[in-house]
Parts: sequence; structure tokens; C-alpha cells
Amino acid sequence: MSLATLRALLDETVSGKGRIAMVTGAIATGKSKLLYGFAEGVFEQGALPLTATGSRAESEVPLGVLSQLIHSAPLTEEQQETTLGLMREDARAKLGMDPRSEAIEHMDVQVVDALARVLLDLSERCPLVIMVDDVHYADRGSQLCLSYLARRVRFAKIMLVFSAADHSPHLQSLFHTEILRQPHCRPVRLSHLSAEGVTERVAERAGAEAAERHAATCHELSGGNRLLADALLEDLQDAGAPATRYGDAVLTCLHRADLRMLVTARGLAVLGEPERLGRLLGESEPATAKALMALDGVGLLDEGRFRHETARSAVLGELDPAERVGLHRQAAELTYDEGAPVAVVAQHLLKAGHAEEPWALSVLEEAASHALRDDGVEIAIEYLKLASRACDDQRRRARIATMLVRAKWRIDPGTPTGQLAELTDALHKGNLGGSDAVVLAKALLWHGHAGDAKEVLGHLAESDRLDQEAVAEVAAARPWFRGTYPSFLRHLPGLTREQAGSAASSLRVGRRMESAEALAGVLAEGPKEETIATAEQILRGSHLDEMSMDTVESALLTLTYTDRSGKAAPWCDAFIEEAAARRAPSRQARLSAIRAEIALRRGDLAAAAEDATRALEIIPAGSWGVAVGSPLGTLLLAGSAMGRLDECLSRFDEPVPDAMLETRYGLQYLYGRGRFNLAADQPRQALRDFMHCGELIRKWEMDVPGFLPWRVDAAEALIQLGQNEEARRLIDDQLTRCRGRSNRVHGIALRVLASVSEPRTRPMLLRQSSDLLQSCGDRYELARALFDLTEAYHAKGEARRAGMLGRRARVLAEACHAAPLSRALSRGRRTDPAPEPEHHGESPVLSDAELRVATLAAEGFTNREISGKLFITVSTVEQHLTRIFRKLSVTRRTDLPTSLAREHT
Repeated sequence: MSLATLRALLDETVSGKGRIAMVTGAIATGKSKLLYGFAEGVFEQGALPLTATGSRAESEVPLGVLSQLIHSAPLTEEQQETTLGLMREDARAKLGMDPRSEAIEHMDVQVVDALARVLLDLSERCPLVIMVDDVHYADRGSQLCLSYLARRVRFAKIMLVFSAADHSPHLQSLFHTEILRQPHCRPVRLSHLSAEGVTERVAERAGAEAAERHAATCHELSGGNRLLADALLEDLQDAGAPATRYGDAVLTCLHRADLRMLVTARGLAVLGEPERLGRLLGESEPATAKALMALDGVGLLDEGRFRHETARSAVLGELDPAERVGLHRQAAELTYDEGAPVAVVAQHLLKAGHAEEPWALSVLEEAASHALRDDGVEIAIEYLKLASRACDDQRRRARIATMLVRAKWRIDPGTPTGQLAELTDALHKGNLGGSDAVVLAKALLWHGHAGDAKEVLGHLAESDRLDQEAVAEVAAARPWFRGTYPSFLRHLPGLTREQAGSAASSLRVGRRMESAEALAGVLAEGPKEETIATAEQILRGSHLDEMSMDTVESALLTLTYTDRSGKAAPWCDAFIEEAAARRAPSRQARLSAIRAEIALRRGDLAAAAEDATRALEIIPAGSWGVAVGSPLGTLLLAGSAMGRLDECLSRFDEPVPDAMLETRYGLQYLYGRGRFNLAADQPRQALRDFMHCGELIRKWEMDVPGFLPWRVDAAEALIQLGQNEEARRLIDDQLTRCRGRSNRVHGIALRVLASVSEPRTRPMLLRQSSDLLQSCGDRYELARALFDLTEAYHAKGEARRAGMLGRRARVLAEACHAAPLSRALSRGRRTDPAPEPEHHGESPVLSDAELRVATLAAEGFTNREISGKLFITVSTVEQHLTRIFRKLSVTRRTDLPTSLAREHT
């Protein structure tokens, strides 16, 4: 439509009616392309095009644009020399003048007339089309000459075509006003592409499929700006997102725009929002609003904000570093003075690398706390680093260093070692608060610096007076130390009953204390219903915020060590997902180690090994400190049961901190190492590990069966060494301790007891063992008990019963990935089917329901197990079995024919 308008005006010009067209539009609306396309068709109309382009870089060159027109005009040598001479004479007259001087606005009338006359004379020979693109950048002298000419072309064969960006302040200048007031001037307004227009452009350039995929995004992020849309299309096709080409196109638009728009865009890129922008740039609100509106019109902004972060980043990246820092410092002061959120102010302080103002430290500390609460751990660390560099108050610097330790711990416990030395030095100088000293001691213990930790705790114990915050931290630490670092408990300061009660009533500390006391109670006294209920209640109300990891960990272990691993598993899975979502790898690793323990106690060896391995991969073994004993011990246990001794050997030989053996994690490691040695036919080394583990457990008063049943495993080692009497003594001791407290350990102990008992009593003991292990859900230990029961029945000559149980044991062993047990069950007679009883005549007919029950009973499942699998009551199972026995003429389930399973299949 616009091109048709220009052609119509050209037709009138050729007929002797001079015309003017003022073409305006935002950057990249295609006005330059329109002009050049129009110029190509001018010759066909019998006219001569003369073109020139204004440039911001040459806007102060006297008569620069007019010189372009004269050079492109077909003048005689004499005419060209005369014309250029006039221009040089006027240029010399203005040389050295201030461009802002009023004198620059005036030219010698004779010079203007002579220059205009040259073009008017030329038009008598041939119709002229004089086109000046970006006329708003033309020097003032050229604009005066062109406006003079515009007043004289009405009855000449001259068409003037001027283009200007509609955001330019020059549009309100005398030139623009002068041109538009001419009766023979026609304004032509160009606009950006519509959504449909962008779709057509994308389809034209890249095809219909690309248009369907990318056109909407191209329009949304370009506002219809052709240059931006084209760049976006290339980025989306290559990278799938706005990238370098889009950023470069944004900068191209800004450099073609008015200088005020460029400055405004840079300020907006620094500030991030239009509010306060005028005050940042020292501009009036109306002027800033106008510049923002212009940028919006170009397609760079949407409601005063960059359409994409790539655009903002491109503008920031082009800023001179010193200028960018200065703007961020100004922005920090401005946002702070106006009460902006601390995160906004802190971002500017961080980007300025400056926090010298008195208020800056408080802002950075508060912003770090908020970021940690909202899982912005990385940015919190950066805030705290800047605060630490800027802080000259040693006591406050120690507090900041403590926050930094906690923040870094959430990513990798191995990273804050530099802060530990700084905090230790602050402690010696008396600049570390009591609560921060507890944090320091726990961090030192984690890294195995036992001596330093004792020194810190001793310093804390010698303190004359603990403030309320220190009392709360010590109160929460006492039960936690008792369950995790028991040998260091005596180094903690004692508290009065009033102090402990006050801390327990605190919302911030009470839940941590309650959870730690639950775990410590279970390790000291075994399971209690109220303790289990407390742990579940704590888990229901917990989230992985900054201070709750120890709380969650203690509650999960409380359930795990009371044979409630089935309840602990879904909670642990949920918290692992939360840790991953919160980008807290340290917590994710610690929870994976707990999940490995849970899987192990359920007999899921593969899952236990996988979870333990994941825990050691998420954060490296060196960063685990003394806590490495937890995943490493579980991995050795699972690997041994799975027969993966070679794979576990590298883990077995890994050096571990000496201080680990002063912690609960050391017990787990010793126990796992003992089982590994036992599987590797090293019973003496295994016995040494188990007895050392038992010695520490008794010393720390953690000798409960639900934690580590070291006596049973030590008994197995003794049996391999031929010391059956000593083994039996340990087993009897274990049975006395675990009756009514742990069905799992009770079942394991009965299995080992059977191995040193008379052959005639073994089946009874092993059946009791199987029933107990079935009830607690440990499939691996159940498979071991069934394996031994299979052997016992073979020894009694009950091949049919042995075969039935052997098949079931093998199914369980294979499900647990217990390869050594599976191989043992596959060898020899253990799973050979017994001969089927002969049935003469027609086989009795069982109903479908009876056949399903008979099949499961023949495979060795108990009535309760069959009830659960078929979703019927135990009574119904018993009634079915009564009818089945009668129909098949058998008296017990071991006589059921194994062919039932094949018939059912």
C-alpha cells in the first residue's frame, strides 16, 4: 500500500506536479527497503533518482547529505565544480563553530538559492526523485537547503521523498514542521508486522513447518520488528531459543535509534524495571516515559520491560564495565532509599561489587537469608562473600562466615573448609558467638578434626555466660551428639533444667530437639510406640528448609531402626525429590544414604547398592568426612550379599578418617566391613570388625538390636572358625535382647541358632525364623532362612517339602539380586521337584478360586500371604484348602502336586 502511494505521487510528479512524501516508522519497519525498492522503479517511469542517507555519525558534517545528492546528480563538470565550490565556501564559514550555536541555523541565502537552482534546472531536463533516508540525521545545513527546495517544487518535476524514524526528536523540529505544512506533502506511516504478517514472513523464509513452530515466538519477542523477527527465526532454528543473533539485532536497532533511547535502554537493562528509571538517569519522568514508549514502538520492550532476557543481556554486555558498575551502585542506593525488596538492592550491590555503605551489610545478610529459604543457595553464597569482603567488624564477619558455611554445606560439605579456619581464628580472638561455635564444632567433627572440635567445645564450656541463642543451639545439639557423635557429648556445656525447657519451647529449636531425642532414645532403649508416633508426626510437618535437615534425618532413622522401614521409605523418597527440586545436592546425598539403609533392611540389595553409590557420586567421598561410613558401610553390606566382592574391593580399600570411629557412622562402616570380610572367607578379620563394633556400641550405650545386630554376625564368624559354643553364647545373648523389640533380628538370630542346633530341632527354629522375617519384610534374610530350611528338610528326607521351599527361596534370592544364594539354590538337589503322586482315573476338578489358592499353597506361601495376594480373608483361604485337600485326597499342603502351577498357567 505504501509503495503504491509513492508510485501514485511519482505519476503526478512526472506530469508536472511536484510532490513530497514524508515516510515515517519505527526502526526496522522496512522504510529503507521501501525507498530502495521504489528507487529501482523510478527509471521505468522516466525519472532520475538521486539518493542520500543521513547518519548520526555524520550529522555534524556541513552539507554532508546535500553533497551526496550533488555527487550522484548528472551535472556538467562546470556545474559540479561551481556547486561544490559553494558548498565548500559555506562549510569553511561554519568550520569550528559549536554545532549548538544559533549561527549554524543560518546559511547565505544566495548559496541556498544557487544549490536549489542546480536541482531545479536539472529537473527541467528530466523528472527528479530526490530521496533522503533517515533525514532526521541530516546536518542542519542540508535540512535548510532541502526545506528551501521543498517550497519550490510544487510546480516542478521534482518528487522529494524523506524518511525518518518516528521516535526521533527531530520530528518536532522546524524542518519536519516545514515539510508537513506544504500542501503538496503526503505523510506515509509504516508499521511493524502483525502476527499474521510475521507468520507469512517466516513461512516465506523457512517454510510452513517453521512458521507453525516459530512464528508465534518470533512475533511475541520482536513485536513485529522485521530485523528482530528474522534474527529470532535463525536463533530458534539453530539453538531452539533466542541467542546471539537476536542480541546483535537488538543492539543494531538501538544504535540506529536516537541517543536518548540508547541511554534509556542501558539504564533499563541495569535497573531491570521501568520504575525509578528516570531518577537513575537524571531525566524527567515525561522524558523517560517518552523514551520507553519509543523503545516499545521499536519492538524491544513490552510494557516497559525487555521482551526477553537475551535482549537485556546484550545491552548490558555492551556497556563499558566501569559505566555498568557505576550504574549498579547508583541503582543500589536508589532502590535502598525507596524501600525496594532486599533481593533487588542486593543484586545491584553484587553486580557493582560494592558494599561500603553502612546499610549494605544488613541488606546482603537479609537477602542471603531469604535466598537460602527460597533455595537460592548459589546467590546466597555470593551475597555472603561480598558481605565478608566488605565487613571490617570482626565479630560480625565471623557471623557472616558461619552463614557462609551453612550455605556452602547445602551444595558440598567439603567446600567451606576455608571458613572453618577463619571461624577458629575468630573463636580464639573472642569474636565468635556461642551458637556459631556449636556450628563450627559440628563442621569440624564432620571433617574429622576431632582435636579442633574438642577445643571449640571446651572454649564454649568455659564461657561464663551463654546467651539465649547459644543456649538454644547447645540444647538442640546435646541429643543430636548423643545419637551421632556420642564420644563428644561430654565436651558440650551442661544446661540447667530451666535453660533446656526454655529452648525446647522455642519453635525454631523444639522440633530439632524432639527429633534428635527420638533417635537417641531408640538407639539407647529400642522402639517405643510413642517414639515412633513422634517421628511420623515430625516428618508430616517438616520441609527441607535451612535448619531442618538434621530434624528430617533423625526422624527417618528413628523409623528405620525400629523395623519401620516400610513407613520410612515413602517419606525418604519425598524428601529426596524435594532436595533435588531445591537444588541441595548435599541433602540429596545424605537422604540417599538413608534410603540405601532402608532398602537394605527390606532386602532390596540392588536398590541399596544403587542408592549408596548415588550418595557417594552426588558429593565426592572426600566431602563426606566422617559420615562416609554410612553409605560406604551400606554399600559393603549390599555388595557382599550380591556377590560383588571385586566391585566393592576399591571401596573396601578407600582410606577413611580416623575420627570416623568416634561416631555412629564408624559403627556402620565396621559392620559393613565385617560382612564383606565374612563373604570373602576372612572370618578372623570379620570377627575383629564385629567385636570392635560391639565394644563401641556397648561403650556408647547404643546396644539395641534394631540398629546393628553385631552379635549374630560375630556368631557366624565364630561358626566358620569352629567355635560353636562361643557363637551360641552370643546368639542366646542376642535373642534375650531382641524378643519383642525386633522381629527382624529375632528371625536372623533364630536362623543362625539353627545352624548350631541339633538337626531334629532345626526345621522348627527355621520355620519360626521364616515367619518372623516374613512379617518384617526383609526378603533377603527370609530367602536365607528358607535356604537353610530347605537344607534341613533334605537332611530329614522330606524332598517334596524341600523342593517347594527351595523354589520359593530361589525366587526371593533372584528378586533380591543375591547371586551367591541363587547359585547355591540352583546347585544339587535343593530345588529338584519331587515325584508327583499318582492319580488314577479322572483328575478331580477344582474351581478357579480353589485352583488359585492351591497353586500358591503349593509354592509355599502361608495362608496370610495367600490372603494378601488374592484379596480374600484368611478364613476363606482356610475353607478353600479344606475342600482342596478333600478333592485331592491329601492331608497337608506339602503334598499338593506342583503340577497345579502349570495347570493354572
